[in-house]
Amino acid sequence: MELTGKIIQILPKQSGDSRNGGTWEKQEYIIETQTQYPKKVCFNLWGDKISQFNIQEGEFISIGIDLESREYNGRWYTDVRAWKVDRPGASTGAPSATPAPAASDPFSNTEQVNDPLKTMHHRVTARMICHFNKYFFRGTPLFGVL
Repeated sequence: MELTGKIIQILPKQSGDSRNGGTWEKQEYIIETQTQYPKKVCFNLWGDKISQFNIQEGEFISIGIDLESREYNGRWYTDVRAWKVDRPGASTGAPSATPAPAASDPFSNTEQVNDPLKTMHHRVTARMICHFNKYFFRGTPLFGVL
């Protein structure tokens, strides 16, 4: 799963001793998505990834995340853990860790489309999906994507 947005807050770093005698570090961040209805999501990094990714407040990033929930004393807690950080628009000269979308993917818009029929196909396909979500889910878009 992937989120893209702006880092609006960096929470205090947490650390402690583990049961096996080692130490642990955890850093939490708040990212705000840049969608029609912006969402704020708290995610975290553990250990060496904190310094490896060096995330700064105000930075626009794309993160790969894993979601995990666990039960404790009858309540459920969800953890949003980042495992990959990309900085869109940053040219480092190194290849991106994110694979390029397949050429046959109708939703990839990585190349300039000069063919009017192809452009119309993309718009019609997106519009059909919006209408499907609108009526099938009674106004609630599927995963807030469209």
